[in-house]
Amino acid sequence: MNLENDLKKNSMFIDGKWMEGTSGKYFSVPNPATGDEVGSYTVGDRQTAGKAIGAADKAFRSWKEKTARERANYLLSIAKILMDNKESLAKILTMENGKPIKESLGEVGGAAAHFEWFAEEATRMYGRIVPPTNSSKRHIVIKQPIGVAACVAPWNFPLVLWARKVAPALAAGCTVVSRAASQTTLVTIAAMKLIEEAKLPAGVLNLVTGPAADVMNEFIENDKCRKISFTGSTEVGREIMRKGAEQIKHLSLELGGLAPAIVFDDADIDGAVKGVLGAKFRNGGQSCIAINRIYIQKNIAGAFNGKLVEAVKNIKVGNGLRQETDLGPLVDKKAVEKFLRHVDDATDKGGTLLSGGKRMTVGEFGKGNFVEPTVISGAKDDMLCMCDETFGPLAPIATFTTFDEVIERANATPFGLSAYVYTRNLSLAFKAGEMLEAGTVGVNDDVPSTTIAPFGGMKQSGLGRECGTEGLDAFLETKHISMVL
Repeated sequence: MNLENDLKKNSMFIDGKWMEGTSGKYFSVPNPATGDEVGSYTVGDRQTAGKAIGAADKAFRSWKEKTARERANYLLSIAKILMDNKESLAKILTMENGKPIKESLGEVGGAAAHFEWFAEEATRMYGRIVPPTNSSKRHIVIKQPIGVAACVAPWNFPLVLWARKVAPALAAGCTVVSRAASQTTLVTIAAMKLIEEAKLPAGVLNLVTGPAADVMNEFIENDKCRKISFTGSTEVGREIMRKGAEQIKHLSLELGGLAPAIVFDDADIDGAVKGVLGAKFRNGGQSCIAINRIYIQKNIAGAFNGKLVEAVKNIKVGNGLRQETDLGPLVDKKAVEKFLRHVDDATDKGGTLLSGGKRMTVGEFGKGNFVEPTVISGAKDDMLCMCDETFGPLAPIATFTTFDEVIERANATPFGLSAYVYTRNLSLAFKAGEMLEAGTVGVNDDVPSTTIAPFGGMKQSGLGRECGTEGLDAFLETKHISMVL
């Protein structure tokens, strides 16, 4: 299927059918590299979100009764369909998000992996029999699906994070209403067109498009929607919690991050530079687990800084559709403005610009949202780039002297999604891993997230866990059945 040639006037998928929004309006999606329109999709509203919830509620009655193996077979079919069409999906993703095509291909593979993993986890939803304290009783514990689940993914990883929610929900026996971010809805619509081939029963998986506030308010306030799994900003997460409290709504929230990277003086400096480069500049730094603060032990700072700057200067910036591109454009003009604001703040407060720091405007770069990959040394903890997510290719470097000092500074934030440690000392690795207040810690690992292990945040970085066995549990109720013989 040549999906990238079919991006004009896309519809929503509700109750097994494609339908237009009642307003007749369409939202245009620009390519952040060129400014040209990639495609458009129909603008839904609260009414269409409610229709999707109604369809999912009706489908839930039969979907939950299917055996785990039956549901697993559907998910395995979806995984294969996605991989069979990975080139087309990756191209659409790059055109609307801007990330390099090699990263988009990896994202499609990650999405397929989620469906494959949770297909197998569906068959392992074990309950248990609890030994009774009374000989005339028996105690059985079973797991059952929560009900209709709303799955809301962000624009920075629109396909893999959508799959990370949808796959376990379907595996658990929940039915799904979903919404993708406005900037990157087209790749999710393309995936839904492909997933039709898996022949899921009508209403089991629905995709709604439209304004975030309208759709989310319906998800939150409609009592047929029992669960919300959301990835996005902490500010929106707080609002979902406040409004969801009215119904004691089940919530999974993966929110903002401010990831520190700590490089100790015994680390393999070349390996640490490579790791920081990946975790900082992947997807243009537009990732909740991107390194936001870099702490280098003082006596190796000079060597580390020199090697990082050399590596950053070799990053190839350009249109993500080119195979040689390492860094694409930022998603929109607001992202560019925030990046530049953080650079200016850092230099105004005494930071030293070692590389980059500007918007790229010459030639083809002038049509898109391109900025230079940037390194700043002498970073202070009160700089914006050290206490607010930059969500851009800016690497601020601070120095530290002692273990206790750097752990305290790394933890001095309300956020705790991820953290990175570089050391060859096993004792130091364990101590740092245990003491850092983050849901995921990568030790000499710039890609710590995986479908087989739990992911989520501490403090104001979220609530609940995705992936791993915990990702399935997030869509299940635990029920105790007590029987008198």
